[in-house]
Amino acid sequence: MLELRRSVCDYLQAARAVRCEPEQVLITAGTQQVVDIVARVQGPDKEVWVEDPGYPLTRLALAAAGAKFCPVPVDQYGINVTEGIRRAPNARAVFITPSHQFPKGVALSMARRLELLAWARGSGAWIVEDDYASEFRYGGRPLASLQGLDEAERVIYIGTLNKALFPGLRLGYAVLPPSLVRAFVAARYLMDRQPSSLCQAVVAAFMEEGHFAAHIRRMRELYRGQRDVLVAALRRRLGEHLAVEPPDQGMHLVAYTRRGRSDVTIERAAREHGVVVRAMSRLYVEAPPQSALMLGFSGYPRQLIAPAIARLARAFE
Repeated sequence: MLELRRSVCDYLQAARAVRCEPEQVLITAGTQQVVDIVARVQGPDKEVWVEDPGYPLTRLALAAAGAKFCPVPVDQYGINVTEGIRRAPNARAVFITPSHQFPKGVALSMARRLELLAWARGSGAWIVEDDYASEFRYGGRPLASLQGLDEAERVIYIGTLNKALFPGLRLGYAVLPPSLVRAFVAARYLMDRQPSSLCQAVVAAFMEEGHFAAHIRRMRELYRGQRDVLVAALRRRLGEHLAVEPPDQGMHLVAYTRRGRSDVTIERAAREHGVVVRAMSRLYVEAPPQSALMLGFSGYPRQLIAPAIARLARAFE
């Protein structure tokens, strides 16, 4: 629907410094569908980089499409581009979360952004920039998109409205280089034509009338407060067991375990006490895993956070 593509385009230009026209915006059912389309358009047996640790469903979608993924380690500056080039110099694409790496939460440094863009330009590879949860930044200057730095049109920028509004909406988008628009539209049409026209029309009107921007401002304040309550509770009750810093962006935080404790063991014990945390070590492929817990804060009222951390503390005991 043209109205929604225009609204998404206007929003991304203002909020994320994305360079785009409505004709470049493809509406999808979410970011996972875009990953699937990228894999289909590329064809099987192509080598691609993925972050290590990284989002497991991306790896599964690529494997299902016959792609050969090369895990590239992530450090405090984001994906290690030099190591990626060393491991797979002829890769045809890289799938990254540069503004808020999943799961570690680090931002890709400017030096590495430029290095990645130079590699993609020289090798003819595509950069798939997953800008998930970019709306929810709580401190510091907003990070411009990688796509906004791209002069060679090698970046496929993808995002979702499901996290910003509600998961059942099932609406996402991709901003495509002009050379890819025809192939992606054809692949999208063959999969299921388009998301619900009714949902697209409602969301377009919601954005055009200014409600989306107001909603994001309200939720950003709400989530910031929930993040701060969670960080304070963790430091108060579990400071001797976990090292935690408040993230500047996103909807979850990472708490690194102390004293060599196993995050998988803690994850299991926490579940027995009615608390769901995720062991970050499970998300590694080849890189040496770090033991840490991933805790979401966006979906929980403040008054429920402290009792949940008290139960988590009993799991440690």
